[in-house]
Amino acid sequence: MKPARRPLLGALALAALLSFLLLAAPPSGLLSSSSSSRRRAPTSPYAHRPKLLFLLAGQSNMAGRGAPPAPLPAPYLPHPRLLRLAADRRWVAASPPLHADIDTHKTCGLGPAMPFAHRVLLSDPAPSSLSEPTAPSSASSPVVLGLVPCAVGGTRIWMWARGQPLYEAAVARTRAAVADGGGALGAVLWFQGESDTVEADDARSYGGKMERLVADLRADLGLPSLLVIQVGLASGEGNYTDIVREAQQNVNLPNVIYVDAMGLPLSDDQLHLSTEAQLQLGEMLAQAYLEFNSSRDPNL
Repeated sequence: MKPARRPLLGALALAALLSFLLLAAPPSGLLSSSSSSRRRAPTSPYAHRPKLLFLLAGQSNMAGRGAPPAPLPAPYLPHPRLLRLAADRRWVAASPPLHADIDTHKTCGLGPAMPFAHRVLLSDPAPSSLSEPTAPSSASSPVVLGLVPCAVGGTRIWMWARGQPLYEAAVARTRAAVADGGGALGAVLWFQGESDTVEADDARSYGGKMERLVADLRADLGLPSLLVIQVGLASGEGNYTDIVREAQQNVNLPNVIYVDAMGLPLSDDQLHLSTEAQLQLGEMLAQAYLEFNSSRDPNL
């Protein structure tokens, strides 16, 4: 068993609180004022339509950090068919920061998910004009995307293991997303590992824990071929970034795609991606997803 460490105890307390917020409807007044305003966001008219879902998991570079620029770049603007599962499990219009009511211990900024989703929407072969939100879904109806934010900054990969609060919350939120309107989980977008570069034992055990995480998600969600797109680290908190990156590249499982963020511009803290980098990463993730889908055998 991993020896107890004071920073990890604080992280565990945070994870337990997050799990409570995600798995139970938060009582009035428990959330911050910014989170409360998120809870009051109107439910989308597309809420009960079938959706193409994407689970967003990992740590701060998935959630995004830093104040969003004004005006927002176009790929971060709301779109009628782009929804977000709020902490209270209502489908609302997606607008940044997507993780504001999920990763509540820090100020969230712009992550890669909005540019990713906009690019996927652009690829939709269905007619560009919107169908009525209450109309039955059909092959000719434009796709509705549902983002399921679950990332929390500062988390190590062992905190995402089956039985840990973050893992159980992510699975519960994904199941709730599928149940509310139906649809299918298109992929898990995973960007995590910076915190596992601090200690050698965390870095060296990363690959096995990542493979276990993928296997558990597939089993618990009943999707044995679930696509997982993992982002290769662009930075790290410690001296073992290369070891974690090597482990990420060597994950030996089918339908796990590696998208490398190394070389993308960083913000002043030299840890978090800049807005420009998040825009590029969103495009890279979308390209990986679209290429994977185009190469699949439709009969499988």
